[in-house]
Formats: sequence, C-alpha cells, structure tokens
Amino acid sequence: MIDTENSASPECQKPERHTLEWHEGDMPYSAEFGDHFYCREDGRLECDHVFLGGNDVIARWQNATDFNIGELGFGTGLNFCETWRQWKQVPRDGQHLHFISFERFPMKANEIDRALSRWPEINDERNALCAAWSMEPAGNVTIEFSSDVRLTVVIGTAETQLTSFAPIFDAWYLDGFAPLRNPDMWSLDLMRSVFDRTNPGGSFATYAAAGFVRRNLQAAGFAVERRKGFGAKREMLCGIKQPI
Repeated sequence: MIDTENSASPECQKPERHTLEWHEGDMPYSAEFGDHFYCREDGRLECDHVFLGGNDVIARWQNATDFNIGELGFGTGLNFCETWRQWKQVPRDGQHLHFISFERFPMKANEIDRALSRWPEINDERNALCAAWSMEPAGNVTIEFSSDVRLTVVIGTAETQLTSFAPIFDAWYLDGFAPLRNPDMWSLDLMRSVFDRTNPGGSFATYAAAGFVRRNLQAAGFAVERRKGFGAKREMLCGIKQPI
C-alpha cells in the first residue's frame, strides 16, 4: 500500500531532482554535491558495518515491539533495503519496523533500480521498493511492505521537516553527502533536532568523522565515540543519547 501526503510547502509540491551521472556503469554520482551515493568499495557492506553495526540494531530490535529508524538521506534506498533484508532473517511475532528517511532530492524508480542492481543479495527488496515507488514522489510517501515493515520517505529539506515530525527514533543513520560538500546536512541545528527526536538510550551512526561533525553531535547532547571505519576509511562516528 502506498500513501502519499502532500503538505502545503512548495518544496514538497515540487521536489528537486539530482543531476545524475553514472560511473562504472551503475554507480550514481550527484553533480550537485560532487559525490557518489555510496562508497566505491561496497556500499552494502558499508551499510552493515556503519549503520547496522554502529547502532547495534540487530541486538537491540530483538526485544523491541516497535523499532523506529531515522535516516538523513534516502538516496538510492540501499540502507533501507539492507536493513529490511536483515530484519527478515528472524521470524517476527508482533514486532514492527518503521524506517523513516528524509530526502530532498528523490530519485526515480528506474534510477533506484539501476543503482541497486549490483547487489543480488537485495534483489527481493529492490524489486519490492521499485514496484511500490511513486512515479512522482512528493510530500510524505509511506509504503506498507508487510504487516511488520513500513517505509516513510519525507520529501524536502531535513532542516524544515524534522522539527515537526512526530515519531521518536531509536536509531539514526546519518548518511548525507560528504560533510564538506553538504555542510547543511551536518549543521548544529540539525543535529540538535536529531537529538531531540531520539529516545533516551537511542543511538546514531555515521561514516563521517570530520571534526566539526563530531563537535556538533557532542554539542547537541550525544555521547560520541570514534570507531574503525569501513574499508579504507580510517574512522567513523557513533554514539548514544544517555538515558535519563
């Protein structure tokens, strides 16, 4: 089921589009930000290492009735598809996963399909996402993939959309383009909004390790930890919102 809710905001009515280039056949590259959508080594394995591993979601969602994951930057949908694939590895009884992503430049279904086609491991998830994806996504796009998995993609700038968003999140995937190329996605104001919408004991993880990103996350209130990055990347960041 697809439910698209359009707000009165002009950016939701007329979403912006990336000017895409394709490198190495199927790797999308944003001309606006001068950056690839995922690492050139293996974006799916990076997702597992950084986002699922950095947030320890597999262990944490085992005993959770409802688990909400927030993401800054839906992009190709790779992180959602890999997360959904791993969610399905264990039978679920009364548990629900809600994956909520904020995306300013929504891709088209054929672009998502092309970008994710290099990973046969997520063929089922890619096909389901592309089949359900709106031809012209705008507003809040919600897709019920099953009784236990829901995807919501909020179209527009995260800075304006997140502050008025209702759910409180258990884990965050901070996956905007490289901080030096897209600094607004890593601003102190936005990190404070992320912190405010995080449950006590909730977490974040990101491939980014730039000093100003770490300082902004700490200033927002997170306890921040450096960990080994994926592949050739030396470091990544993760952290928690300390329980009260």
